[in-house]
Amino acid sequence: MTDSTNAPGADGGDAFVAAFNAVGADYVFCSSGSEWAPVWESLARRRRDGEPAPGYLDLTHETVAVGMATGYGLLRRRPQGVLLHAAPGLLQGSMAVHGALLAGVPMVVASSESTTYGDAPGHDPGGQWYRNLSIVGGPHGVAQPFTKWSTEAASVHTLPTMITRAAELSWRAPAGPAYLNVPLEILLQEWDGREARPVVAPGSTHSSPEEVDPVAQLIREAADPVIVTETAGREAGGFEALVAFAEAWNIPVVEPDSAVCGNFPRTHPLHAGSDIGPWMDTADLILLVNCRAPFYPPSRRPSKARVVVIDEVPQRPHVVYQVLFADRYLEGDVANTLRQLTKRARDLDEGVVTARRKAQEARFAGEQAALTEAEAEAGRSEGIDPVLVAATLRELLDGQDAIVVDETITHSRVVKRHLRTAEPDSYFYVQGGLGQGMAVALGVKLAARERPVVLTIGDGAFAYNPVVPSYDASRAYELPLLIVVFNNRVYKSMNLNHRRFYPDGAAAETGEWLGTDLHRLPRLAAFAEPFGMHTETVDTPDALGPALQRALKAVAEGTTAVVDVLVTR
Repeated sequence: MTDSTNAPGADGGDAFVAAFNAVGADYVFCSSGSEWAPVWESLARRRRDGEPAPGYLDLTHETVAVGMATGYGLLRRRPQGVLLHAAPGLLQGSMAVHGALLAGVPMVVASSESTTYGDAPGHDPGGQWYRNLSIVGGPHGVAQPFTKWSTEAASVHTLPTMITRAAELSWRAPAGPAYLNVPLEILLQEWDGREARPVVAPGSTHSSPEEVDPVAQLIREAADPVIVTETAGREAGGFEALVAFAEAWNIPVVEPDSAVCGNFPRTHPLHAGSDIGPWMDTADLILLVNCRAPFYPPSRRPSKARVVVIDEVPQRPHVVYQVLFADRYLEGDVANTLRQLTKRARDLDEGVVTARRKAQEARFAGEQAALTEAEAEAGRSEGIDPVLVAATLRELLDGQDAIVVDETITHSRVVKRHLRTAEPDSYFYVQGGLGQGMAVALGVKLAARERPVVLTIGDGAFAYNPVVPSYDASRAYELPLLIVVFNNRVYKSMNLNHRRFYPDGAAAETGEWLGTDLHRLPRLAAFAEPFGMHTETVDTPDALGPALQRALKAVAEGTTAVVDVLVTR
């Protein structure tokens, strides 16, 4: 094989970078692979010559690359680029790509393959493609089930537009990752310089007045309506629009356990907790606002309520089984739909609204009393109760405009309930499989460097994370996090299932609970010490507050801090 004589910057690598300029990507998140030399060369040349190019992050694990793109996209809501290595790198990063799909985050994920295996003139791709890296059907076939769109770029001349098309598709509802297989030979081909046109933001879709007016009338006639939402806060302006809508009509808002972001202030008197159960038999109207899975089991149907679904894409194509019991749909931009309904909040029956308001005031007062009692009881515990951890964090973060990324399982309800986040883009729950939390939190921090970012994580989830590559990224790119580990030394959710399925089984008789014991893990905070990060291990209530204060001070000074809290349950 002989090398070709491509002029610098005139190959597929430069076409690739030019396309991401057209996309408007702020960053390309790369878990390195040998196919990306043409892209690296283009970036180096552009930096040398002062030409525009996206920011580039060199990351040492696929989950870190994809997870950081997810966290960044949760706040910026615009497609970014992710580079993985061949089919194996795609497979390694696939859990995080699936998490981005569930989280509704747009991105263009790319990896490569060889199409010549060394049997064509020009650059030799290397024997690794022939021996180890290729996969039957190509990596785009592998990516299809967990991406929104997946295909191969078959020519350098169509590569820029293939990338911008992937970005356009990923950005449109339902937003999610698109995948592009870019063979190494395409990256090395000469390029004629035809660039793709810049990508513009998607246009909005709207429900018509003819659709909105009847729903407004249903609300006007309802005595006991309720709003249920999982992801209204994920949409630009959705949080604020939902608050205005609920206030205008005086309707309580439920954020079920399946809520994946902050959608409504948990301190607001109309916040009605996380349990839709009390309304299943009494509500006469249920408004599902960006709510993909409101009822569990799915066959659990409201007794008498009519169901209105307000969602840009109510039937999620990536959800295997979905039941909404919809009587009406309002499809289109959710924030716009809520604003239209807010404008129609007039001619209300004051007697009905007063009764509804009093009932919700009683519910809210009951919840506040329960919170106060739970926190008082946690304060009396000899060990550190998880409630005390969440309540202490809430007090320390008050007024700091912090963002919480949560990757707990057993303690997720405690975190949501007692942190009581109240602002847009202040809380996100990691979607998909465990092991992405650190990366997602780093991406959030990259998008909001001026805000403190806290990762709450269980010890089991911590063990699933690529810890060393995550700490490396934190230090290399100056992205300090506060990481608080809720460490109960057990895979508690797995243990609970074993006990639930076999309450009188052999394990219950002998005490041999397999697959759940984490006592053998070393001190979790110690993994951060080689990176010069602040570490604390806390096992007494009196030490908790001061430890978290010291950790927050370290973060404010630019150092990631890890506080391993040994909780009682």
